[in-house]
Amino acid sequence: MASQLNDLPIFQYLGVQNPDPEKKTYIFVGDDGSEEPITNLSLYQNVQRMTRILQDAGIGQGDAFAIIMRNHPEFLYALFAAVSLGAVAVPIDPRSRGQRLAFQINNTHCKGVIISDHLVEGLKEVEKDIPSTKVIGVVYKGHHSTPEFSEYPDLNGLMAFANPEPPDGLAALDFARPAQIIHTSGTTGDPKGVVLKSDRYMVYGLMGTIIWNYQPDDILYTGLSMSHGNAQSVTVIPALAKGIQAVVSERFTKSRIWDICRKYGCTSFSLLGGMMAGIYNELPRPWDGENPVRTVISAGTPRAIWQDFEQRFNVKIHEWYGAVEGGLAHNPPGQGPIGSFGKPPGDLIEMKIVDDADNELAPGELGELISRMKSGNTEVSYYGKEKESKEKTRGGWLRSGDICHQDEDGFYYFDFRKGGGLRRSGDFIQPDYVEKVIGEAPDVSEVCVYGVPAQSGAPGESDIVAAVAPFEGGSIDVEALKKRCLNELEKNAIPNYLQIVDEIPKTISEKHIPRLLKDDFSPRATNVVKVL
Repeated sequence: MASQLNDLPIFQYLGVQNPDPEKKTYIFVGDDGSEEPITNLSLYQNVQRMTRILQDAGIGQGDAFAIIMRNHPEFLYALFAAVSLGAVAVPIDPRSRGQRLAFQINNTHCKGVIISDHLVEGLKEVEKDIPSTKVIGVVYKGHHSTPEFSEYPDLNGLMAFANPEPPDGLAALDFARPAQIIHTSGTTGDPKGVVLKSDRYMVYGLMGTIIWNYQPDDILYTGLSMSHGNAQSVTVIPALAKGIQAVVSERFTKSRIWDICRKYGCTSFSLLGGMMAGIYNELPRPWDGENPVRTVISAGTPRAIWQDFEQRFNVKIHEWYGAVEGGLAHNPPGQGPIGSFGKPPGDLIEMKIVDDADNELAPGELGELISRMKSGNTEVSYYGKEKESKEKTRGGWLRSGDICHQDEDGFYYFDFRKGGGLRRSGDFIQPDYVEKVIGEAPDVSEVCVYGVPAQSGAPGESDIVAAVAPFEGGSIDVEALKKRCLNELEKNAIPNYLQIVDEIPKTISEKHIPRLLKDDFSPRATNVVKVL
């Protein structure tokens, strides 16, 4: 049976040979705590079933179809079935609604959609805007308590009766063939669809060894959406490639992460900066450091909480930098200074900091981070956007759009997104420092610090806004929070305003979306309080 499993294309792309059929590679954990364990054998059989279902729906080589769901096993079955068919999977942020949802489906010319039950109503809202896209199947989960949509095929039923053996008409292996289109976060406008070739799976598999240094006894965890490159590159694909176990929760919840890791013995999990701050803001408990986690793989750890986080939870942070378009650097525990995202893999990628004329800058000087592959071409393909694709890699270098600097020892540091610096009275303000102080208030669950044009009218200057959200069912003691800011923050870092919100809007990668907060901000709004 193990040799039969070798025929599954995703195993072939990852170089996996003779996988143990009974090995439990994935455990999916629902919002209600329910478990769906997936062995290599069940993965093999269900991918074959999904492949047949897609074929019957008219999906073939080169055809695109959307996957719209939280983290469920069917997501992986569909993703890997696309590999078998040579089709293109388009994972979509399950929070997408309205025109944003319709845009991603239409932008990639999806012929069909696989969707989970509780998201169907959102799809129905835009049905008239996606007339060429049909629903291939709806995935039902008992704990969602969603009534059946009789007008659409029941994917659970289709899977139950589909043949688990390999179908005819599978595509030959081709590492250069498009396999996925993942949309960027779109924090400044419509998202762009980044075309990923099949070789990306091979790269993600190798990262488990050459970047993350996973060991045979590691058990990985993620609550990040599998529609985002982070969950795929740090957790889901490396686990399959290395034959270790991954625990995947339906979605990220900062209040349950340590309980899940303790229950399943997870030794490593992946976070993004906003998530880490949220976990840190949870009220301290005496047993915080009693957990099996050894390493937290983080992209965007706020420097202000880095050491405190490690000490409180008894973990080491493996910091890294990357984007779905490309570019990679990392700072393994004990190798680089706190606050740095490290260096690129020296034999694979080179990086530098440049000014607007592409002149390389000296250590300590702020400029745009650019990178390129040391062998082969550095390419980015935005679906249907040839001009933007070429501009992204102008001169053979990938333009990150991030303002960074390098120290004397060659370690890189992120400063701010290009065009997004927060400056007051000539000084750049570090939002993470402000967020740490405010986030440590006992009634603050989340905080996002951003800037609005200064009332003074000074060019490039900002008034500082701290958007804060309470814990579920709680409220913000505004006067106490104002007092905290005035007493504990340096004068130039004190927010001009507090903006009280129910929650901080985020991208699928858990990055804050300040522009949505800005859109709702007014000094005269009832939820805005002046501090300075």
